[in-house]
Amino acid sequence: MKKFNKTNAMRILDSLNIGYDYLLYECEDGKIDGVSVAHKTGQNPEAVFKTLVSVGHSKELYVFCIPVEYELDLKKAAAAAGEKNIELLPLKELTKNTGYVRGGCSPIGMKKHYRTFVDETAALHDKILVSGGAIGIQMILAPEDLISAAEASYADLI
Repeated sequence: MKKFNKTNAMRILDSLNIGYDYLLYECEDGKIDGVSVAHKTGQNPEAVFKTLVSVGHSKELYVFCIPVEYELDLKKAAAAAGEKNIELLPLKELTKNTGYVRGGCSPIGMKKHYRTFVDETAALHDKILVSGGAIGIQMILAPEDLISAAEASYADLI
């Protein structure tokens, strides 16, 4: 297994005494979308969650975690956030706002804390996977631990 340094997201979980596992996956082929990651790691795509950052009508940023095979329902996301409407943050603004890159964006450990919502289907699983904060690393943890660490709440998002 290749050697790697713990990510900021992992260090935060460690500091909160939240247990997690991780999986490393090859990313040299450029296939870093959530469905590809689920297949590469042999995980059920229903339990692998992607992290999407969006901007509301108010210009506030929000974070949404949803299963990789689904699209974010922007109307439901706006309702959860109490916004008139929401759109995905332009990719060019992702790193400057979160400190993360596309394919390695974790809901834990962004530059700044944004209100975070996890799709309610996460609660159906004992463990879910989210990005570990770098391309090639997935963290495995209990949904309630993600909610706690990301100071998130459940919402109907898909």
